[in-house]
Amino acid sequence: MPTQEEVKSILDEALALEGRALEFDRDTELLGGVPEFDSMAVVSLIAAMEERFGIVVDDDDITAETFETVGTLVDFVQSKHQAQKVS
Repeated sequence: MPTQEEVKSILDEALALEGRALEFDRDTELLGGVPEFDSMAVVSLIAAMEERFGIVVDDDDITAETFETVGTLVDFVQSKHQAQKVS
């Protein structure tokens, strides 16, 4: 499954969106755009991404820019996953 589809699936599960996230595209705003996307959801989302993708999200990685849109989140996951492959 492509990274964007997996990220949308994780968003759907972590935010309990009941399938709504599957309709998101790269430009869909998360922060301020999805009411369910709050600080507790970020914690759940990070844990799910770490488990699903085998990545480690550092405190310094948690910025508004990372979680701005689906696209920025997908790019973040891909960069972390690629960095871990190289290590």
